Amino acid sequence: MSDTSAWKNVRATPEQVYEAFMDPAKLVEWLPPAEMTGRIHEFDGREGGGYRISLFYPPTERMHRGKTAEREDMVSVRFVELVPARRIVEAVTFHTDDPALKGEMTLVVTFAEVADGTKVTIACSSGLRAEGNAAGTQESLEKLAKRFGL
Repeated sequence: MSDTSAWKNVRATPEQVYEAFMDPAKLVEWLPPAEMTGRIHEFDGREGGGYRISLFYPPTERMHRGKTAEREDMVSVRFVELVPARRIVEAVTFHTDDPALKGEMTLVVTFAEVADGTKVTIACSSGLRAEGNAAGTQESLEKLAKRFGL
């Protein structure tokens, strides 16, 4: 089991940052790490609901291979707990035939008000490679912060 965490201060209120996680149009803008793009297939923003998203590697990417298809990682996310502007707990499952990627990954997102906005922390518990997950999470948080001008 791998445990990783990443955090970033974002120049926005906890309510604004929470909204960036719960609005599918906003989520798909910042969640795909680095130069990846995304497409949300379905979204149900209530506890017990969730979403299914595909993340696509850019054509120039040569190091990574998709987990679902050649250039695609598709995941299903279930909202285990939603505490507006405070905490989100997600259960994430990859759509893959790779036995090393089977199972559920748990993400715990917390929002803490700080002097210049909100500290967003994402903690992950998973059987997946910790280094790849941590790097991707940090890249996503960087894109989230840029969305709010930091």
